[in-house]
Amino acid sequence: MNSKPKVSDTIRLFRTSDHPCSYKAQETAATVFVDPELTIDQKLNTRLSELGYRRSGAHLYRPDCENCHACISCRLPVQNYKRNKRFQRIWNRNTDLRVIEHSSLEGEEAFLLYQSYIEKRHSDGDMYPATAEQFDAFIRSSVEGGRYYCFYLEQKLIAVAVSDILASGLSAVYTFFDPAQEKRSLGNYAILWQIEQARALGMDYLYLGYWIKGCAKMEYKIAYRPLEMLVEGKWILLN
Repeated sequence: MNSKPKVSDTIRLFRTSDHPCSYKAQETAATVFVDPELTIDQKLNTRLSELGYRRSGAHLYRPDCENCHACISCRLPVQNYKRNKRFQRIWNRNTDLRVIEHSSLEGEEAFLLYQSYIEKRHSDGDMYPATAEQFDAFIRSSVEGGRYYCFYLEQKLIAVAVSDILASGLSAVYTFFDPAQEKRSLGNYAILWQIEQARALGMDYLYLGYWIKGCAKMEYKIAYRPLEMLVEGKWILLN
């Protein structure tokens, strides 16, 4: 178990008012976010990721709910990871894809893919309907070390993994993909690919964001083992 460093007193934090939770019905949620005027460089992004913060667009945040602590930060130690049979099949199924890395995301093709993904997979969420303004704020807004891994089937863009290069690992910020390619399990493949990318960069971790027990949208994360979870300020390894 590794102790966490503390946030510097010079960083201003802001807390939202209570609002309906996006993941647990009948629950309210609140969020603490880092001063939006602060420049998020790689060092700060790394430090706050180790403390359980998460990036959304140009902002870093963490849940701060008074009556619920269900959101648990998790990260995968990539050097010790071995694919199980299910994930190996997913990996093999996608060996025909090529991946191109970009530091920015230009053109309309990515937005149309995002729009299709939100409409088909998240029509019940607060990101529906997808708009160009939302795409610019949530996806195109980046920070130092931000990368877009674009997955192509021949010449067609079928998935984009938004990721941050931290000092200690990659942070899987968001992934969207062609919902018509269901048999490829592109969401899982994007994670598997980022595990290999983190290894290739000599890094220790792939940060996967928050896991919530019993939440179907988050349940896939627990299938990756070994997994570390941030519990009461310490990273605990689950084999």
